[in-house]
Amino acid sequence: MSEIFVIAGASHAAAMLAPSLRQQGWQGRIVVVGAEASIPYHRPPLSKDYLAGEKTLDEILIRPAKVYEKSEVEFILDTTVESINRDNKTVRLSNSETLSYDKLALTVGSKVRKVNLSGVDLDGVFYLRDLKDVERISAYINAGANAVIVGGGYIGLETAAVLNRKGMNVTVLEMMERVMQRVTAPVISEFYTRVHREEGVSIRCGTGVTGFKGNGKVAKVLCSDGSEFAADLVIIGVGILPNTELAQAAGLKIDNGIVVNAQAQTSDPDVFAAGDCTYHHNPIYDRWVRLESVQNATDQSRVIAGAACGKDTSYNSVPWFWSDQYDLMLQIAGLSQGYDEIVTRGNPGEGRSFAAFYLKSGRVIAVDAINKPQEFMFSKKLIPARKVVDKLKLADTDVPVKELL
Repeated sequence: MSEIFVIAGASHAAAMLAPSLRQQGWQGRIVVVGAEASIPYHRPPLSKDYLAGEKTLDEILIRPAKVYEKSEVEFILDTTVESINRDNKTVRLSNSETLSYDKLALTVGSKVRKVNLSGVDLDGVFYLRDLKDVERISAYINAGANAVIVGGGYIGLETAAVLNRKGMNVTVLEMMERVMQRVTAPVISEFYTRVHREEGVSIRCGTGVTGFKGNGKVAKVLCSDGSEFAADLVIIGVGILPNTELAQAAGLKIDNGIVVNAQAQTSDPDVFAAGDCTYHHNPIYDRWVRLESVQNATDQSRVIAGAACGKDTSYNSVPWFWSDQYDLMLQIAGLSQGYDEIVTRGNPGEGRSFAAFYLKSGRVIAVDAINKPQEFMFSKKLIPARKVVDKLKLADTDVPVKELL
């Protein structure tokens, strides 16, 4: 029991890594240092079920406390790792303690991208990233009141759907030409714009926010075109940034995140990293990526557990993501950047179910499947196969997806 594995950050990656280490044969101590008061919980429900009040904290915990107890995982909560001394293999904590480590994992995740606008500190203006954010936002949710969402990405649209269902008058302001423009094709953006407007949400694209106005509490959102929107509640969702400061101060290699190899090792072989904070090479796409997804955190953590216990493991996964809005389940497999053609299966102009396949040189590289779980699962197998597909059959809903393999 002499060896110590320290995990910095009580994130999704930490929740997967700690028990996996024990399962893979780690005999020493496992210590998780977490900034919040809670053991690791799922973050995606924060903008959906948890914000809506449909789930409690216990219901969004990634693993119940007894799982960690059984695996003899220790937690130091309400505490952060402040610095790493790689020469003597110690970390200094915010509570002034020092921990020694034999292996260290950085599962520090990401932080919200903040805006530097006048009035951003007014009461009623929020970001949404953790439990405390949701608790503060909840006090401002009132039927008939005005909510403005700054940013038309996944978080913004998920939050808009919840607040709309809570009876608020919701406006989404997106500075780009369409919602979700950074991550998906126009056909998906048009579909979600249609659905949100059918539900009663106002969506304004090409509209930049210049500030917030109010007497102590927000009352208006000011825009670059001179327009103003009444607001009792504002939620800003304009992306996230990887937490790389700790790794950078320790002299680890940084490039759009903490650089890791196929075993999730940093430039120091005794220091690993997993999750939103990492930048890694994906062999399926033969490119370096930083993925903000539960799947990536889970897969990298399993690789770390194996590698730390001397097993031959490496990362080789098709990235996947999801988003819940209203009765829509959007499931995304693969990375669509670089596509040269889109094939749709179903009619995106009506109803609430279709799939958009992203092709490059006739091969499927990604899919956005809306209420189409079979197409999603099929694509997770088809993408790494790198086979040229029959586009007519791909678009034909009468052709079972299994025949396309």
